[in-house]
Amino acid sequence: MPSKKILIVLSDANSFPLHKTSGETVSQPSGFFLMELAKPLSKLLAAGHEVVFASPSGKEPVPDPNSESLLAFAGNFYERARENELLEKMKKENGFTRPRTFSSISDEELSSFAGVFIPGGHAPLADLGSNADLGRILRYFNKENKPTAAICHGPYALLSTKSAGDGNFVYKGYKITSWSDAEEKVMETMLGGEIEKVESKLREEGAEMVNGVGEKIGQTTLHRELVTGGNPMAAEELGERFLRMISV
Repeated sequence: MPSKKILIVLSDANSFPLHKTSGETVSQPSGFFLMELAKPLSKLLAAGHEVVFASPSGKEPVPDPNSESLLAFAGNFYERARENELLEKMKKENGFTRPRTFSSISDEELSSFAGVFIPGGHAPLADLGSNADLGRILRYFNKENKPTAAICHGPYALLSTKSAGDGNFVYKGYKITSWSDAEEKVMETMLGGEIEKVESKLREEGAEMVNGVGEKIGQTTLHRELVTGGNPMAAEELGERFLRMISV
């Protein structure tokens, strides 16, 4: 299989807004969710593809602290070690510490990418949903019917398409799976505050949200060029489906 170039979209944020029950808004530590990035990324690299990391202003991305815990890996020390090793390798070899800025990627350069992937973690809630340059990028992949993958809170970034072009949400009518409102409410109980709901926000803009038992156990949803998953359990399947899509 010939090598192809894949764009990986990351957030610059190391926190997200948490609206506490006391009425104040605090910055809750976050970042990308380690396994949601690492599992699809490892499949892309194993297949010989080139990856390019990009973010709003090119800051070094940080992992969500919760995603690095053994609990997130169900106690699997070796799996966590493998994914941390992959991350360290990316920092040394693939420009991970200095992502491209969205604005530096021209419309002409976009044609060189075979697909785009957006991992989750709560960080996208802070700076991806209304970024006009990201909206321009995603509109390109949508228009050209090029493979697009997003997982967990990653689908929140799709809202950026409203901030570019004609201002319409280009994924209106798409079947999309994301981190569900029910899952977010569990997080709200744990953190003692209110969090922006990805599922509700996408539904308000006209997406047909696919959430339920299947989403909870890691099933993914494919609609046209877009494949989405709802939580870390979907990372393996999402990576496999995305890899097949870019291999066509």
